[in-house]
Order: sequence, then structure tokens, then C-alpha cells
Amino acid sequence: MITDNHGRKVNYLRLAVTDRCNLRCFYCMPEEGLNWLSRSELMSYEEMLQICALLVKMGIEKIRITGGEPFVRKDIMKFLTALSKLKGLNELTITTNGVLTAPYVPELKKLGIKSVNLSLDTLDAGRFFAITGRDEFANVMQTMEELLKHGIEVKLNTVVMEGKNIQDLIPLVELTKELPVSVRFIEEMPFNGDGHIYNGLKWDYVRILEEVSKGFPGIKKVTDPLFSTSYNYEVPGHKGGVGIIAAYSRTFCGTCNRVRITPVGELKTCLYDDGLLNIRDLIRQGIAENEIAATLLTAFNTRAKDGWEAERLRVVHKGVHESMATIGG
Repeated sequence: MITDNHGRKVNYLRLAVTDRCNLRCFYCMPEEGLNWLSRSELMSYEEMLQICALLVKMGIEKIRITGGEPFVRKDIMKFLTALSKLKGLNELTITTNGVLTAPYVPELKKLGIKSVNLSLDTLDAGRFFAITGRDEFANVMQTMEELLKHGIEVKLNTVVMEGKNIQDLIPLVELTKELPVSVRFIEEMPFNGDGHIYNGLKWDYVRILEEVSKGFPGIKKVTDPLFSTSYNYEVPGHKGGVGIIAAYSRTFCGTCNRVRITPVGELKTCLYDDGLLNIRDLIRQGIAENEIAATLLTAFNTRAKDGWEAERLRVVHKGVHESMATIGG
């Protein structure tokens, strides 16, 4: 078992397999995209599998594959298949925007993937285009339908944005009446890759709940699962649920059990830190596995207390201007 210097259990890895994405959500990156990483900079699947196998041996029990958009990387299913066979890995999940995902759903089911997080900021095709810059709403909805048809749990991730999708909060909760989906409203964060100026948080978790309660005054709090990043609620009579993630307010840091590895192998023990070490480089230098494990344990034991401390300790203290696409959004 891995524990950090604050006594928190670390058993969950978020692994970003690429920085590339086929959407251009304004809050994540500019319309023209980012300065994409070269193939040599990205971790190879072999390197990723090596570090995942080591971390599972050390105590990681759950791995979430993220991007960018995971399904834009060639041969992603071969990698997922290999990953699913790791002895000791209890849960493998994916976060996707759903544009390319629908055809792979039967294979995901066969691999034993029980839950998928699907990014969806609106139920209106026009607003979807305005937010993402791409006309892909129908494909995303098809992915949701396929996931539900195959009995895979669906969590819809919705970034709440002033002037962009506030009118979608009530319709998204309404979606949970007949569908067994969990809608998770997420505070907007400053990880925009300089795509736009972040003017501070307009909709925090308190205001989001107040807005949802206007349409559903009967909404009630339910017990949050262990290590949950969301405050969880249910509307009586609805098949699905509602979660609110205080991603900017950072109220869940005290029980955080997750670490991240970026597409270039940077280990982040907090979403807001500057990266503590590069695992890709250690592998390419031929460092022995036991030495890499020791280096990882040192990093886990110098972990920031919370996201606020991590942000203060950044080497380049000029605010946060990365894109979520480059750090496993």
C-alpha cells in the first residue's frame, strides 16, 4: 500500500495517453490547437505498461485512461487490452469525449470496463458547437446510448460556465429521471492553455447546487463514496444521480487518493502542481525498477497538503496556463 506524507492512501492513477484532442473546447485550448507533442516525446505504450505494472505492484488499484482524447491515439484498444490483464489491477476506467468511442463500446465491455466518464457540457447541438468548435454532438450522444445499452456505467462530466451552458443544468438533471446516468457538474478551472483569460470562478459548488435546486427542490444529499471528489445528490424518483465537483474550490484534497502521469511521463501528485519527476526519462535512462519505485515513493512523500499549496509551490509562479489536454483532463 502507498501512503503519502499526510497519511493519505494513494491507490488511483490517472494516465494521459496523448495530448491531442478532436474537439476545441474553448476552456481547454485555442481553436488552432496546441503545440502538439512529437511522437518521440510521448511515452510509448510499452513504457506506459511498464510504469503501470510497477505502480500496481506498489499498490495502485485503479487506473483511469485520459487524454487529450484517448481514442485519437492509434492502437489504443491494444494498450487497453494489455492493461486490463495486469494482475492486481481492480478497476480500469476511461474518460472520453465520445466523438470516436461508440464503435469500441462492445470491446470495452469485453475488457471488463464497468464505468466510463463522458464529457458533455450541453444537451443542445448548437451550444455544443459553440463550446467545442466541432459539430460532433450526435456522435457523443450515440456513445452514451451504446454505453448504456451495454450496461456500462456512465458519468457525464459537465464544466459549468457563465454565459455558456447555465441553461443546461436543469435539462441535464432531468436526463437522470429516465436514464441511470450520473451528471457531475464541475467548477471551471484555469487550465486553458492560454485559450482564454480566466477571470476567476463565477459558479462554485454552492451556487451550482442552488441553481439545480430551483428546478428540483426535492434534491437531497446522499452519502459520498470513499475518496469521492464530488458532493453527491439524488432526486427522488430519478434513476440516475447528481454530483458536484469542487475542482477549483478544492474541498476534497484531504482524502485525495490519486496521482497523474502526463503523456510525456511527468508525475503529478496534484492536479495543480508543476510535475515532480519524469518517469519516461527514468525508463529511457535504463534505471532499475527498484530505483524507480524508490524515486516514486520519495515523490509521494513530498506531496502538497492540498491544491492551494501545490499551486503556491509551482516552480514557475505565473499562474496556471497549461491545458487540461496536456495533464490528463
